[in-house]
Amino acid sequence: MTDNLMTEHQTRVVDRVLDEESARRNHLVVSLSGAHAYGFPSPDSDVDLKCVHVTPTAHLLRLEQRGPVSAERLEVVDGVEVDYSSNELGSVLHGVLQGNGNYVERLLGSQTLRGSAELESLRPLVRRVLSRRLHRHYRGFAHGQLREWEKTGFRSTKKLLYVLRTTLTGTHALLTSEVVMDLTALMDRYGFGEAGELVAWKRRGERSDLPEALSEHWRGQVGRAFERLDSACERSVLPEDPAGAEDLEAWLLELRRSRF
Repeated sequence: MTDNLMTEHQTRVVDRVLDEESARRNHLVVSLSGAHAYGFPSPDSDVDLKCVHVTPTAHLLRLEQRGPVSAERLEVVDGVEVDYSSNELGSVLHGVLQGNGNYVERLLGSQTLRGSAELESLRPLVRRVLSRRLHRHYRGFAHGQLREWEKTGFRSTKKLLYVLRTTLTGTHALLTSEVVMDLTALMDRYGFGEAGELVAWKRRGERSDLPEALSEHWRGQVGRAFERLDSACERSVLPEDPAGAEDLEAWLLELRRSRF
């Protein structure tokens, strides 16, 4: 699912970084995120890697040397800026139950670079616990990006696209229970086909600013994205609160036993 999203050089660099990080922790999944996964990469975009790792159970039970629950690495490798982050499985699954879309996207998103054998058995359980709590996450994140766009004087193409990507991913998840991170796959379906012009503008460069006329137009349109998201919550196919958490916990306990 990641064909043509990165250049051959970027792919080689990412493989090298992941090999190094995989020697330090056991990844359950490595997902491509950021502009490359959202449908609007530019030549100077960094490569965002969002991961979930499993800490050996014995380490979790110790008084000391429990092992970090998260790991981060931001580095330019052979001219490619790589932004790597990984979170331990237990905290990720807890976040999924709370509606953390970031973690849901790591586990259910289509841009999987590497996945362990256990990932496929986990995914149906994660889908079962999705709930309308996703609305709070996506609305909050999108509103934060809207504030960031305002700080740029409504000129940053990237920040505006992040608002649209986040609201439409949330809208789609609430209405269908499917996780789609690519804005270009959603914008026509939800009445934002004109965002194609923004995508083309962003692909010119990471810091591409909007012309004044385009910025003015979208200041009057961006509110529709939040209206879509709120309406989707009201009409959602998802329950108010998670169902099936017991099965998810049983899966986690079984994995912990096998990874002692």
